[in-house]
Amino acid sequence: MTRPPTAAQRRVIDAADPVTGRLRGTEAQLAALVKRGLAFRHPRPPHDHFLTPAGHRIREAEPAAPAASAVPAEPEVSAAGGVFAARIGGEEDAPRTGPARLREVRGAWQGLLELRRMTNADGAVDRPCGWERTHLVQAAALALEAAGHGPAERDSAQGYRVRATPQPEAVAVFEPDGARLRACAATLEEAGWQVGEHTEPRTKARYLLASPRRV
Repeated sequence: MTRPPTAAQRRVIDAADPVTGRLRGTEAQLAALVKRGLAFRHPRPPHDHFLTPAGHRIREAEPAAPAASAVPAEPEVSAAGGVFAARIGGEEDAPRTGPARLREVRGAWQGLLELRRMTNADGAVDRPCGWERTHLVQAAALALEAAGHGPAERDSAQGYRVRATPQPEAVAVFEPDGARLRACAATLEEAGWQVGEHTEPRTKARYLLASPRRV
């Protein structure tokens, strides 16, 4: 069984950029994470370090309860403290709209484009990267929110809702307004997703099925 990361290594992992997985730490800490397969050093300058899929899983997992003599873990950062999550629509505790939210969304989208550039083999930014394939709902929602589409509020039928589907590497996007649904499709296609419009058999509602493009 693989040993869990040390407390110092866990702090570096937890402090990684929530979108790009970019790491900050001492050379020794980063080298140790690379050795354990939790991070990789990008071959192109500036040779930043990023979490691997295994590192992302560690970051997203609940930390083990510390022993009584261990240093207490840092408290979780609240949404107001800067942990970013794209609006998927219909959330119970949605973040407030406004200039601060716009800055967060734009920063997250630029970070995702940089992650594409750094992790796609050809440096392409017009095609989704590995992180997006393992975070389909968040990736699609970020593309929509960054383009200015309005997510559905909890008690509103209007606005987009991004949901997971049983189909591998595909999300469903619901938007009751036909024109806005087609606008969502155009945004996702521009962001590098393959999009098809479908009809729900029971309700006859139209929805999108979107998958990250590979080529």
